[in-house]
Amino acid sequence: MPLSRKVVENINLSGGSFLGVSRGGAKTSEIVDSIQCRKRKLKVSVVAVPKTIDNDILFMDKTFGFDTAVEEAQRAINSAYIEARSAYHGIGLVKLMGRSSGFIAMQASLSSGQIDVCLIPEVSFTLDGEHGVMRHLEHLLEKKGFCVVCVAEGAGQDLLQKSNATDASGNVILSDFGVHMQQKIKSHFKDIGVPADVKYIDPTYMVRACRANASDAILCTVHGAFAGFSGITSGICNTHYAFLPITEVITKPKRVNPNSRMWHRCLTSTGQPDFH
Repeated sequence: MPLSRKVVENINLSGGSFLGVSRGGAKTSEIVDSIQCRKRKLKVSVVAVPKTIDNDILFMDKTFGFDTAVEEAQRAINSAYIEARSAYHGIGLVKLMGRSSGFIAMQASLSSGQIDVCLIPEVSFTLDGEHGVMRHLEHLLEKKGFCVVCVAEGAGQDLLQKSNATDASGNVILSDFGVHMQQKIKSHFKDIGVPADVKYIDPTYMVRACRANASDAILCTVHGAFAGFSGITSGICNTHYAFLPITEVITKPKRVNPNSRMWHRCLTSTGQPDFH
């Protein structure tokens, strides 16, 4: 698709992808034929766009789309908070995106100030037992009368039946931990004879199908290709806007460090214990 200045000048005003999206199935040879790249000695720039709301790109402080996703996620959290607070023994449960990195769940929980339990893929936990999540939810209902739980989609996969199925990109299809938590909470409180009203919210694609906020709009104004750079991607690294080699940022995904200050701030904000 030819992209002239006239074609692209207003695409920042819309959400989604102007070029369309796909999940796997692309052939490298067809991509090379399409862009007619460097081996043919043509003047062409190859620039990767780090558009991932999961914020899981190595070396980058944040990827564009992340701030917008966190902002939208807070709407879901606030709805869960209102529903849980309004019900007798209400438990608000919100599932957010994050296959292997829990940045959205962590940041949304921290910024909202309404979350009592945040569960992410990087930190293991138990649901049952004296130090499990269920026992803490009992304590919260007894103490506050309601609570709000935020989970990343990739959390707790070790507690679920594993699937060998993969999507078109080769990613393992995850079991639905949000639905599992919903059912687990209901059955647990039924078994102990305590009424609990579970309000489950799964905003999923709503957190990314929206127009970029101001922070992300500034971050995605990239001019590296026009400057002649190739084989690079762009992002904020140590608070500076920078061009980074594609070969370096794809070596592994960035994940939440359980020993980081940010995760400990999240724990302080929620007040949750170590679920082991």
